Amino acid sequence: MIVYQLHCSNGHEFEAWFRDMATYDIQVKQGDVECLHCGDTSVSKSIMAPNISPARTKASPPKGSADSEARAYEVAEKILEAISAIRNHIDENCDNVGADFAEEARRIHYGEAEQRGISGTATEDEVGELDEEGVEFYRLPTSRRKN
Repeated sequence: MIVYQLHCSNGHEFEAWFRDMATYDIQVKQGDVECLHCGDTSVSKSIMAPNISPARTKASPPKGSADSEARAYEVAEKILEAISAIRNHIDENCDNVGADFAEEARRIHYGEAEQRGISGTATEDEVGELDEEGVEFYRLPTSRRKN
């Protein structure tokens, strides 16, 4: 895994993890990497200093050791907690319009309905159409993880 400090064309900075450099290149080229702050897909790597650990008197634990696994578990827990917090915020503050999401998002975008946060579901075709029309929306995982 590799972490990059990224920035979008609007000047926001954020971190993202990738399997390797090639994965980063592919995902950015396909527009799959979005700014966490504004959803902009025009992102690039920021200048970064390498994270070099100081020399230690004893050898680092090998990959796959209990320390590495514990750290990976801790990071995964934090990610799941963040996703859960986002989901809870949406549930508490947005109108769930169900399968009418694309239609309602379009109505809000064109000023035909009250400006407000909504949630719901849309097909891949509807998502593509919304994107082409410039309707701003964010995709979230559809199911909650219990563990």
